[in-house]
Amino acid sequence: MMKRLAALAILVLSTPVWAETVAITGVRLVDGTGAAPVENAAIVVSDGRIVSVGPDIEIPADARRIDHIGRTVIPGLISAHSHVGQVGGTSMGAKNYTREVISAELAQFARYGVTTVVALGNNGPLFTTLRDEAHAGALEGADLFGVMQGIGVPNGAPPQESLKVAPNQLFRPNTAEEARGAIDKMAAANTDLVKLWLDNFGGLLPVKMKPEIYRAVIEQSHQHGLKVAAHVHDLDDAIAIVDAGADIIAHGIRDKPVPPELIEKMKAKGVWYVPTLALDDATFIWAEAPAWTKTEFVRAGVSPELAAQIDDAAWREKVLKEPRTAAARRSLAMNLQNLKTLYEAGVKIGFGTDSGATPLRVPGVAEHRELALMIEAGLSPAAAVTIATKNAAELIDLDDRGTIQAGKRADFLVLDGDPTEDIRVSERIVEVWTAGRRTAAQSEQAE
Repeated sequence: MMKRLAALAILVLSTPVWAETVAITGVRLVDGTGAAPVENAAIVVSDGRIVSVGPDIEIPADARRIDHIGRTVIPGLISAHSHVGQVGGTSMGAKNYTREVISAELAQFARYGVTTVVALGNNGPLFTTLRDEAHAGALEGADLFGVMQGIGVPNGAPPQESLKVAPNQLFRPNTAEEARGAIDKMAAANTDLVKLWLDNFGGLLPVKMKPEIYRAVIEQSHQHGLKVAAHVHDLDDAIAIVDAGADIIAHGIRDKPVPPELIEKMKAKGVWYVPTLALDDATFIWAEAPAWTKTEFVRAGVSPELAAQIDDAAWREKVLKEPRTAAARRSLAMNLQNLKTLYEAGVKIGFGTDSGATPLRVPGVAEHRELALMIEAGLSPAAAVTIATKNAAELIDLDDRGTIQAGKRADFLVLDGDPTEDIRVSERIVEVWTAGRRTAAQSEQAE
């Protein structure tokens, strides 16, 4: 830890100081706490932090004023389940785990209003360097947190054939002792949390993680003070991993309705639920090609290689006929139902999309799709905004962001409209601010 702090201090000293005081005025404030919007508010920012915020605050005489009368400010979106360095165009694999690729992804996340990203596993040694640079503001784009390698299954999840991870990007322990050793190594590298892959990808893989392995992972992680996120699909696996002490269900339960018994356990233990609705949706939505997939806002985030693929009529026809497409539709429908049930029951809901895991899960685009799908599930737009900001920050124990309050990081979006009335306004981004620095929004890039 001390070595990481020392390196971070060097980066901070070498990073330009953004000391200018700026006042964003005339805005509708949606602060992320769930409170009602406040009209004609102002936000004063200096040194990357929010100095003051509200409708009746004093604007410093030396502040540079930026008037956004009638527009809305919300906190920056936080994805608590994404990936970096896994995709290049339509390819996947360790060859994409480069500074160039990851830097471009973080920049794209920020353009789409995602100001903090948690890369949930499959990270190589380069991750620690880029994470420290992102924290220090030396990289342009979203701030970066995440799991180091993560814990997979020999001959099982995540599937090596498609993922093509390098040996230094994933642990696949055979014994509980090996699992504990892997966690110790991840903790020594200052992983932010731990990820394990429990399920067998709907029966596509021959094995699941053994109970003695995931119990050892959870116990050893907790000894290091680390939360554990579990990749699941089925209800039975969710029940097993909650009973074992996991902190985060990293994907929605998609085979059966959640029963009251599990709901009560999750509430009693404070388990987080990250539905990743956009995951199954991405399996077929590009092939269906609804109007939103063709907007400039969306297409600006799609690589030329992916654009060629999704514009190919033969590819679309093939995808829509595949058995996995019908399975994904069923999974999404159950996930939508379970999200509403869990939310209304008071289970803690986090925000993530698995963006960056495959070419079809497009960084930035997936997060706005997730917001829309939350509304389809029956949540209100205001609830979706809170989940994607305040809740997501709480899930990863970040108390310096997620809401627009004095003392917090100045991570926020200026929107042309009110997303608590219509979630589609989340795409009408006028400005993105990350740690007090204005970056170009994707809506500007698309013009």
